[in-house]
Amino acid sequence: MTTFRISPAVADAFPDTLVAVVTATGLRGHETWPATDAALAGMEQQVADGTWQPADDTDPRIESWHTAYRSFGTNPRRIRPSVDALGRRLAKKGVLPRINPAVDSYNVVSVRHGLPAGAFDLDHVTGDVEIRYADGSETFTPLGEPDTIENPQHGEIIYLDTTGVLTRHWNHRDAHRTRVTEDSTRVAFMLETLHATRDERLLKTAADELQELLAPHAGQITVHYLSPDA
Repeated sequence: MTTFRISPAVADAFPDTLVAVVTATGLRGHETWPATDAALAGMEQQVADGTWQPADDTDPRIESWHTAYRSFGTNPRRIRPSVDALGRRLAKKGVLPRINPAVDSYNVVSVRHGLPAGAFDLDHVTGDVEIRYADGSETFTPLGEPDTIENPQHGEIIYLDTTGVLTRHWNHRDAHRTRVTEDSTRVAFMLETLHATRDERLLKTAADELQELLAPHAGQITVHYLSPDA
């Protein structure tokens, strides 16, 4: 069983952090996921109609991540939090990318609620996972670039297992090794906020929605909440 934790240093710097960890086993990624397809189409239609727009960097949910990125030396206008990048793409192009059903599910929930999201294939995670500051010696292979090796900057916040970095700049980009594909059957999905006192109800609503999209195509789903205290 993989344990997720927040390092003491990150907990001290971001004491109001709350992460929903939605773990699905027995995923069937080669099926058609009609609820996810409908959710994506519905959100895109709202953008086209002008009845809804994704959160941008003037929204407190996004602005808080920009502030966090700056605190660990990342320029959030050049290297954007995942939800910011996805929202901007939807606002500009009117569509979200279709990757595979599991990834599409967390993308639509992420953008709808203005919360960063990501996922790891647990069959390719080694040991436990920690959110911590990089010391500069860690290695990262970006999603879609299996022959590339990067070293996060000292002080950058990362997700890390015993093999290497799973996500750079907290939630900017996932690793190739633990990417979620149609073949992934055991997946941990993360939804994140830095302001639990403000966003706890929103985060739990988003986690419930993700669970509803996953449930028809999974054997079992569990939801846990990771915070500096738990």
